[in-house]
Amino acid sequence: MELAAGSFSGEQFREACAELQQPALAGADWQLLVETSGISIYRLLDQKTGLYEYKVFGVLEDCSPTLLADVYMDLDYRKQWDQYVKALYEQECNGQTVVYWEVKYPFPMSNRDYVYLRQRRDLDVEGRKIHVVLAQSTSVPQLVERSGVIRVKQYKQSLAIESDGKKGSKVFMYYFDNPGGQIPSWLINWAAKNQSRTKQEAQNQRDLIQFSANPNTLQ
Repeated sequence: MELAAGSFSGEQFREACAELQQPALAGADWQLLVETSGISIYRLLDQKTGLYEYKVFGVLEDCSPTLLADVYMDLDYRKQWDQYVKALYEQECNGQTVVYWEVKYPFPMSNRDYVYLRQRRDLDVEGRKIHVVLAQSTSVPQLVERSGVIRVKQYKQSLAIESDGKKGSKVFMYYFDNPGGQIPSWLINWAAKNQSRTKQEAQNQRDLIQFSANPNTLQ
């Protein structure tokens, strides 16, 4: 699932936009995992890995699309509220900007780290202004794997945001990662279902969105 050097295609951005208009849940066994506070989270079993992909749909009131997209792209801001961040920064490699992200895992498990490309485009789709952010794992010689930290080589995320027609934002997010190592897939999925690491990532995204609208919510 690593992305070769370069950028994302226009089709990938259009696919994310399309999910805002019509969620693509038909034709596959997407299961509703949780529905709360205007947000619905679905999951789909990936047969190759035994892990789940996630899709998040919803409306976030009192948070403008531009503000939400700006905060989502702000890595320094994320380090202020995400307790799982060990390291998070951008680095220029071979003429492109990549993100390095190390995530804390509880003892005795090893931390995981990510090297990924991400790109934001602000699109005009039939008069609708849509902010789209795509991210996917990649590899560069400047950021080699380190002893004691497991490199996540299968990571993919997309986010699309537009106005809800009022003061808020209509949001779509897709998320998948394979943390690797010796953790059985059944254990990862069990943890996800019980508010642990993978599902926590989806919750983190909601926390970020809430915090951008009202900084007092996470205090």
